[in-house]
Amino acid sequence: MPADVKYWVVVPAAGSGQRMGSSTAKQYLRLRRDTVLETTLAALLIEPRVQRIIVCVAAEDQQWPASEYARHPQILSTDGGATRAQSVLNGLDALALDAAPDDWVLVHDAARPCLSPDALARLLDELASHPVGGLLAVPCQDTLKREQDNSRAVAETLPRDNVWQAQTPQMFRFAVLRNALQTALQQGLSITDEASAIEHAGLAPQLVRGEALNIKITNPGDLELAQAILSARR
Repeated sequence: MPADVKYWVVVPAAGSGQRMGSSTAKQYLRLRRDTVLETTLAALLIEPRVQRIIVCVAAEDQQWPASEYARHPQILSTDGGATRAQSVLNGLDALALDAAPDDWVLVHDAARPCLSPDALARLLDELASHPVGGLLAVPCQDTLKREQDNSRAVAETLPRDNVWQAQTPQMFRFAVLRNALQTALQQGLSITDEASAIEHAGLAPQLVRGEALNIKITNPGDLELAQAILSARR
């Protein structure tokens, strides 16, 4: 691996967050004195190895330009896409002139503001010499049930051995991730996260133990939980 390998970050932030039941996109909801997105970006900027962050926002987004982070020297923005995968690919395209093929790209959810410095550093450290990359994840501890035909009736209990819950950041070599996403989109594959695109390419991402408190804000109660986590941490 070249000694001057760089670390870039892509934050897809073009979603509307309909499950929050709010007219405001969830990344712009208030979390203490900042928005969810601003809190997420602050958590990423703590890591000194991060070279630049690309924020992928909706073309009609009028809230991002008002943020002080829109003028941060380490942060640039580009248009997001109709899907997460397309937004991430747009972010990678925006890095194409600067990122080397073996550089690292971290993709992190805009609505995951409780990422700790320790978890972020652990991801970078453990994957530093990995040929492909990997992701933060936590072993599944709850019993898993599969629903029968959308009926709310339990069809079966699923084994949880060796089952992990994926988180972000997910970190992969620039060229590997870009090629994997391009191929997956061309083939019309269902891509729920960057690791799934890497898996479709026949590669095996590495699991790096994350933290249960690295939650993603999806439902209204998650905002209160994130507030409690950040208040306790401070």
